Amino acid sequence: MLALAVGAAYYRMLRKQSGGGSILHGEGFVVAVGCIFGAAIGNKAVFWIEMPHLFVQYWNTPTLLLGGQSMVGGLLGGLIGVEIAKKLNGIRHSTGDAFVFPVLLGLMIGRVGCFLAGLEDGTFGNPSALPWAIDFGDGVPRHPTQLYEILFAGLLWWGLAGLRGQLAVRSGLLFKLMLVSYLGWRLLVDGIKPIPYVYPLGQSGIQWVCLIGLAIYLPLVWRLWPRVAAMAAEKEAR
Repeated sequence: MLALAVGAAYYRMLRKQSGGGSILHGEGFVVAVGCIFGAAIGNKAVFWIEMPHLFVQYWNTPTLLLGGQSMVGGLLGGLIGVEIAKKLNGIRHSTGDAFVFPVLLGLMIGRVGCFLAGLEDGTFGNPSALPWAIDFGDGVPRHPTQLYEILFAGLLWWGLAGLRGQLAVRSGLLFKLMLVSYLGWRLLVDGIKPIPYVYPLGQSGIQWVCLIGLAIYLPLVWRLWPRVAAMAAEKEAR
């Protein structure tokens, strides 16, 4: 809850600073509603993909709708929700860049909660003999993958902040770069986490969702990057 509240407040502050207006009216409201509903649906959908055995077991109980979350699902669901809302309201320009740093801030705060929740949260890593491995209460030292993700998000923030001026020549590329970076990270780090349900090639449901997302968005970033570099160089030359 703290992650959501702080992330939303930071997003509103950035919109106000950039002259984007309130999120309670006009375009801001359209984007916010699409993001909220899309993220809520994606959040649960990807959790059920990750844990299909739980869905089969508890599909007829109301508590199924209350349990489980997925950052990957929330991110992709929010993206899809915003794009649908924009399409229905005739908004053609990109709106994703304003979400980048609020999402990373919320992610870092949220992973603190995941870390403190320990075994109950299910976001810990596999057993490890590394000196920084942590016993979450069952006597088994494990990779503190929650802390790894906080570190990754901080480094990604630093890297994207350094590129922000260069990427500003192409609206939307900052968000796409953040998205493919996070999906790539989750594809890798989930390889050192327990897999609750094994899909083809020994991957988890979240890893397969990341692969699909990367297959769609990585080529877009790859094609846009040379153009952005050329546009940024031309801008500096002027």
